[in-house]
Amino acid sequence: MVVKFVERIFLNTLYSIKIAFVRRTFLFATETEQECSFVRENHFILSIKEYFSKNMNRIDKVFSKKDKILSIYFTAGYPKLENTEEVILALEASGADLIEVGMPFSDSLVDGETIQESNKIALQNGMTLALLFEQIAVLRPKTELPLVFMGYVNQALQYGFEKFCMKCAEVGFDALIIPDIPLVVYQREYKAIIEKYNLYPIFLITPQTSQERIQTLDKESKGFLYAVSSASTTGAKTGINADQEKYFESLKDMKLRNPILIGFGISDQKTFQTACSYSKGAIIGSAFIKNLNPQDLQNSVHSFVKKIKG
Repeated sequence: MVVKFVERIFLNTLYSIKIAFVRRTFLFATETEQECSFVRENHFILSIKEYFSKNMNRIDKVFSKKDKILSIYFTAGYPKLENTEEVILALEASGADLIEVGMPFSDSLVDGETIQESNKIALQNGMTLALLFEQIAVLRPKTELPLVFMGYVNQALQYGFEKFCMKCAEVGFDALIIPDIPLVVYQREYKAIIEKYNLYPIFLITPQTSQERIQTLDKESKGFLYAVSSASTTGAKTGINADQEKYFESLKDMKLRNPILIGFGISDQKTFQTACSYSKGAIIGSAFIKNLNPQDLQNSVHSFVKKIKG
């Protein structure tokens, strides 16, 4: 429908200003304002599709082409300060589809023991927001994987919120997950700024989130909706239980605007496949971080992704 809509606008514009194109171009119109005729129609349609593809957010590109999306969260600057690029490129080479880059924070709200420890080590290594932006700027020309910034609002406020968003867009982040921004505050103070820089805001929902609020968060999110599997912090649990599956099924039945990725407690191929049966894919963080071997980083990344995807 988008292509048809663009075609109509394009044709009407040509029609109204009486521009004639020769047959070697995409379109031509007669002097008497008769209906425009397509020349090389397939070429024209392809050019429109290519335009939208080039201008599409990287997250949308992935979701338009794939199911069983594997999104990996890791902490920037862990296990070593300079490992950020190496981890991302190894994930891409191994078959990960999307990456959430965690900016380490000393007072994280939703993270379990594993990610908290990685935050502590990364901060001790010297990771800062300014340094992360430098690392991503150097990395971005080397990969087209979608990159999601995940952090906390205090980090953005200390940097200056608009300056933070501008820098995220400049270095090549595609979206933001900032779980401690209240929805009403986001709508009143930050939504316009995030949209100004073409970043996708991604919100979290839980089994305790009402259907009305889920609908609202779905309208505000872009790219995907992050479904937390249980009301707990991050980290591997003992599988996915019947109550969680009922929750996933209810989300599936809501026919939300955004695709869903399920996170928290996804740690192996079984939980990944179960999550994917109810959603577009799953997010793994703690299990991946536990698996990272500083002495053999690339092989540890490759073996983990292979184990999850099979």
